[in-house]
Amino acid sequence: MGKKLYVSDLDGTLLRSDQTLSPYTRETINHLISNGMSFSFATARSIHTARKVTEGLSVHLPVVVYNGALAVDYRSGKPYWSNSFGSDGKVLLLDLLSNGIYPLVYSFLEGREKFSFLPSHCSDGMEEFLRTRPNDPRRHPVQTVEELFLGDLFYLTCIDEKERLEPFYERYRDMYHCVFDVDLYSGRQWLELMPKEASKSRAVCQLKKWLGCDRLVVFGDGLNDLDLFEHADACYAVKNAADPLKEMATGVLQTNDQDAVAHFLLSQMPYL
Repeated sequence: MGKKLYVSDLDGTLLRSDQTLSPYTRETINHLISNGMSFSFATARSIHTARKVTEGLSVHLPVVVYNGALAVDYRSGKPYWSNSFGSDGKVLLLDLLSNGIYPLVYSFLEGREKFSFLPSHCSDGMEEFLRTRPNDPRRHPVQTVEELFLGDLFYLTCIDEKERLEPFYERYRDMYHCVFDVDLYSGRQWLELMPKEASKSRAVCQLKKWLGCDRLVVFGDGLNDLDLFEHADACYAVKNAADPLKEMATGVLQTNDQDAVAHFLLSQMPYL
């Protein structure tokens, strides 16, 4: 049969609609991991917020965060590998700013992960996002545009009106890894920009190779999981997933509120 690696998305897939992990899912996955299952997750979240919503999960493998920009240790947050923009990020950021789009700028500043923003130029969507992270250690308000360019940039998040963001998605979709989608919880339009090499699929395939696994089985619900589905040996969408994902899926499971992933994983090791 060969060794399998199972990787799940978090929001809308492994997590319930209230952004929590059910006790059944937590206990089931921990039981399966303790009995030898190779399990990890790939998310658009940072490790800081991912750990909060998966508290109690005994993940020993690297986890993929920021839609593939980083693969990190679940406990310490230390990167195993990362993808950054290099000088391209500064050019991209300048173009956005020149056209009145002020993103959240994720970068490593003096070796520490930060997201920088200009408080005086936050859209309503950005203000809403920032209110949900009042004590986040990565939070880095700056006073000048110049400060947004500091550090090693690896991720840009724009939260604004669809008509303002769509032209930039069309301009950069073939140059960078772009995710243009409505946020699951706020209903706001997001445009996320990453280096071309940064994707869930690339990071998860690196993990598969690193572990010496023969097969990759993945679970998801959103459009940012499409590339992951394309590169998996088997892919399963939850019932609440976006239609394009369900059309591509090997199978469609129950909803995220019905512990769909945990039930499926348990079915793969029925002797436990």
